[in-house]
Amino acid sequence: MSRLMHVASGPYAPPVPARVLTVDSPDGARLHVEAHGPEDAPPVVLAHGWTCSTAFWAAQIRDLAVDHRVIAYDQRGHGRSPVSEACSTDALADDLEAVLAATLAPGEQAVLVGHSMGGMTLMAAAGRPRFREHAAAVLLCSTGSSRLVAESLVIPMRAGRLRTRITQSVLGSRAPLGPVSPPARRILKYATMGPGSSRAMVDACARIVHACPRGVRHSWSQVLDLLDLDHGVRELRMPTAVVVGTADRMTPVVHARALVAALPNCVGITELPGLGHMTPVEAPEAVTGRIRELVGVYVRGQGHGQEQQVQEQKVQGAGEGSGAAPGRQEAHAQAREDVQAPVDVRAPVDVRDELKEAGA
Repeated sequence: MSRLMHVASGPYAPPVPARVLTVDSPDGARLHVEAHGPEDAPPVVLAHGWTCSTAFWAAQIRDLAVDHRVIAYDQRGHGRSPVSEACSTDALADDLEAVLAATLAPGEQAVLVGHSMGGMTLMAAAGRPRFREHAAAVLLCSTGSSRLVAESLVIPMRAGRLRTRITQSVLGSRAPLGPVSPPARRILKYATMGPGSSRAMVDACARIVHACPRGVRHSWSQVLDLLDLDHGVRELRMPTAVVVGTADRMTPVVHARALVAALPNCVGITELPGLGHMTPVEAPEAVTGRIRELVGVYVRGQGHGQEQQVQEQKVQGAGEGSGAAPGRQEAHAQAREDVQAPVDVRAPVDVRDELKEAGA
């Protein structure tokens, strides 16, 4: 369970939920779940990423809860959910199914949204009956299905075994993150956010990430290191949209474009220029707007005759997925060829020095 260090005021302060419940996963893990907004409104389910919590979705919850029922939960060991010994993609899928069963009526459909590890949660659960029962549409934000460490651009080096080993040691470190200091903010901004991110954005993310217990951070880093959910991507047969920042170093745009190539029913990709990994915080209006579009078409509109409207929201034109999903290596190779403007991954000198001092 995380220390609660989120900001207390401003646009990134978590709204007070209308209802709080504790949901038990099949292995006994207890999950903190929040419901916001009117009970009879169209539902949206939010799954956060590694080292984050429900507080990460503050901007989306505040906007959507006016006319949506927003369900957000803390992944096991994160936020207010106690630590669990089980750390696996199956556990993530079990937890999501438990949340869906506890918060949605039988047959009730929702838009399911996952950021980073939350997107991987949706991929892990994609083939399960309860997931398919409740998923009207899916939004994958800043995520990938495999090769996370090998493709990461956090370490400013040429791709190869050495960069991969250093990335593993940095992301998998057991070292405490310490207080949210100016150097800590600069490192977090470099690794996870775009250069134009405001101080308020960086501070909100830093407080959330630093609140995650280091043991939890390390345990889930090992799961992400070995992640292979390519099969789960092919099971996402409901309409699925993708959002990515073009300056994302954690899950670079190559992942998003590979997802688009492999998804059976992709309804578009939105590439946000200059933004990093924390897209729901860095571009709250864009992410919330995408969620609203999916709800309007696939929950309120039941998907009849409006799919083209959603598909036309694509930015920078990566192609839709097709039923014949390519292999992951082919998808990644094609995605790399599609990159027209490579992201500048050179770290500022002062941040690179700080990374060295931290043992990177």
